[in-house]
Amino acid sequence: MGERKGQNKYYPPDYDPKKGGLNKFQGTHVLRERARKIHLGIIIIRFEMPYNIWCDGGKNHIGMGVRYNAEKTKVGMYYTTPIYKFRLKCHLCDNHFEIQTDPGNLDYTILSGARRQENRWDPLQNEQVGPETKEVQKRLFDDAMYKLEHQAKDAKAAADAKPVLQKLFERNQSVWDDTYEANCRLRSEFRHQKKELKGQQELDRELLAKSSLDVALLPETDQDRQMAALMKLQTKSAVERESEQRLDLLMQQALPGAKATTFGGLKRQKILNTQLQVQDLGIRRKQSDQSEEAPSPPAKSLSLVGDYSSSDNDSNS
Repeated sequence: MGERKGQNKYYPPDYDPKKGGLNKFQGTHVLRERARKIHLGIIIIRFEMPYNIWCDGGKNHIGMGVRYNAEKTKVGMYYTTPIYKFRLKCHLCDNHFEIQTDPGNLDYTILSGARRQENRWDPLQNEQVGPETKEVQKRLFDDAMYKLEHQAKDAKAAADAKPVLQKLFERNQSVWDDTYEANCRLRSEFRHQKKELKGQQELDRELLAKSSLDVALLPETDQDRQMAALMKLQTKSAVERESEQRLDLLMQQALPGAKATTFGGLKRQKILNTQLQVQDLGIRRKQSDQSEEAPSPPAKSLSLVGDYSSSDNDSNS
């Protein structure tokens, strides 16, 4: 397609080659609309975001690789390397931010309007090969002994990593040797995950229908369970809390050296629970009212002292 551009240009009948090229004849710039601010030293270019940033206007996240139409301006020199400044407009809000090149550190610097998302780490911690600094490069160029030591260190690191790489290669080869088995394993895992997601969606749908809500439910976490348990404890009524306190007092040991089994154990606890429930629900009051309306015959009391007079009469008779 590149060779067709020169042939597809339209030359008007009054074109004079003596005046120069076609753009100069028509009084236009070769960059067209991108050069509308060229008299100010600004050129519109296509700029790609070098790293993840946070926009200060709408507090939005902009990922690395997002492209913008940026105003490119030359602001200085680093030795013989020019320093450029780029002015961009956020595509999510009306905020503008400026980014400048940093040739000394081989990086970009944010001047205003945004801040960098800090997710950098030392590549040596992950056993990666990091780039050499300028001091090390200069020393490798000037010092032959240091260069020899550096090469020996790199050769030793490669020899140490070779067994690990071989083990990883053998493991991957054993796992992916049978493609059919690996495919079946992956499909079974996907089916299991899909089944779990579908079941969770059904539960969420039932909960929303029961609560008459129209919101998106997030996955349940341990913190949510703890908060629900605390709210459940706080929803107890005053009567229930008072009943629990009385039950705790009744179940305490009367003597310091006594055992819990001497007070009835589980049987006594069940009896106390039923008594407290009867008291809380007001059943005793109903029973007392019923007893006043229809008095029951007095129960015969058992006396521990025998009736010797009646026994004597019976014997005499």
